[in-house]
Amino acid sequence: MNTQSSTSSVEPQAATSAIATTQPFYWSVRRELWEYRSIYIAPLAVAGATLLGFLFATIGRSLSTRDLTQRMNFLTEPFSFATAVIMGTMFIVSIFYSVEALYSERRDRSILFWKSLPVSDATTVLSKAGVAILAIPFVGFVITVLTQLTMLALAAFVVTGSGMSMAEFWSKVSLPRMTAMQLYHLFTVHVLWYAPIYCWLLLVSGWARRAPFLWAVMPGIVIAVLEKIVFRSKHFVLFLKYRIRGPEHYDFSDYTMHYGFGNFLREPGLWLGLVVAAVFLFAAVKLRRYQQPI
Repeated sequence: MNTQSSTSSVEPQAATSAIATTQPFYWSVRRELWEYRSIYIAPLAVAGATLLGFLFATIGRSLSTRDLTQRMNFLTEPFSFATAVIMGTMFIVSIFYSVEALYSERRDRSILFWKSLPVSDATTVLSKAGVAILAIPFVGFVITVLTQLTMLALAAFVVTGSGMSMAEFWSKVSLPRMTAMQLYHLFTVHVLWYAPIYCWLLLVSGWARRAPFLWAVMPGIVIAVLEKIVFRSKHFVLFLKYRIRGPEHYDFSDYTMHYGFGNFLREPGLWLGLVVAAVFLFAAVKLRRYQQPI
């Protein structure tokens, strides 16, 4: 009896230890990155197109003019464009990933397999939210920096061989400054400010039986139209604009960080949005617990 009781008490501890050592959250994130290859293929394709455009259009255009000032402008202007287009691509990837994350596992019935594993619903939902809010923007940030490094090397080669001032070029294109601005923009906008958008899409993804993207955007369209017809106002449209474009004095297309981080933290919409995001995640976890394949 003592041997059996001691053995039975050891077995749950061993099972718990085995589950803990598997790091379910880490491997859940790894699974998402394995399954959704568009997370890195889409920004890489955009980065490749940007580099080709920079190589053939910008450098070719700069070499065709004799005005050194104009030539310098041709070489320095595309850096901000590269940042904007890659970050914009990552925002779109995060949106479509969030819409499909919980819906696809019910559509292909893989939810039955994943629920059979010792991974909780909270771990699954939080790992998908972590990919949308953190991993995808970070992938975009790394690809942006690598793209700008390549552009910088090509531009520096042209500057050296065409008699322009390298010191002037470095003063206009400072990679550490650009990287700091991009990291600030990434953390404030794509991680903190857009979090409720991704969490709302995850919630709809776990609920909808078909066309989750349509179900995600339709409530906003209906509310905006009804408000316009009944009240002759557009407060909800202004709210959506505020949620997407940011506070009045914080232009999301501006990477110069003129709107200080302290001011950003004092923005009421930031904290309200994070609370709403937490509510959406909590609802998505509860919803997944009772969801079955479509």
